[in-house]
Amino acid sequence: MTRDDAIKLLKKHVKNDNLIKHCIAVGAIMKGLATELGENSERWEIIGILHDLDYEYTKDNPEKHAKKTVELLENELSEEEKNAILAHNEHAELNSKLDYSLYSADPISGLIIAAVLVRPEKKIEGLKVKSLKKKFKDKSFAAGANRENIRKIEEIGIELNRFFEISIESMKQIADELGL
Repeated sequence: MTRDDAIKLLKKHVKNDNLIKHCIAVGAIMKGLATELGENSERWEIIGILHDLDYEYTKDNPEKHAKKTVELLENELSEEEKNAILAHNEHAELNSKLDYSLYSADPISGLIIAAVLVRPEKKIEGLKVKSLKKKFKDKSFAAGANRENIRKIEEIGIELNRFFEISIESMKQIADELGL
C-alpha cells in the first residue's frame, strides 16, 4: 500500500475533513519519527494515516475504536502494526517504538493544529518549539491533547523538545495539504 492508496482508503471511510487532516498530520509525524529512529518511514506514515480509519463508525462506541480499523485492515497489517493501532486507543500494551510513536503522535498533532489556529496568520510556518512548549504547559489549552500520552515518546529515547521539533517540521512539509 502506498501513501496515496492509504489516503484514498481513508477518504472512503472518513468523510469529516478535519479528521482526514488529523490522520494525514499524524502520518507526517510518524514519518518524521521513523526517519529519526531509522525505521521504515513509508510504512509508519501509512499507519499514521490509517490509525483512525474507523472513527466515524465507532465514535459513539469508543470501546470499539481501533478494533474496527484492525478488522478493516486485517490482511494489510503486520501484528506489530495491528498492536500499534490498538494501543493508540489503549486496547493493547505499548511495546514497540511504533506503538509509542503512534500513541504520542496522535495527540501532538492536535496540539500543533490548535497552536497554529490561534496564531494571527494561522500558518504553521514560523511556529517554534518554544511557543509549542508554552502551549503544552498550559493544561487548559487544547485540553483534549493528552499531555501524558505526548510524554510517552520519552520512553523510546526521544526528548520532548526534539519530539516537538520533529512534529512541527513534519507537519510543515505537508502544510498546504493541511491548510496550514
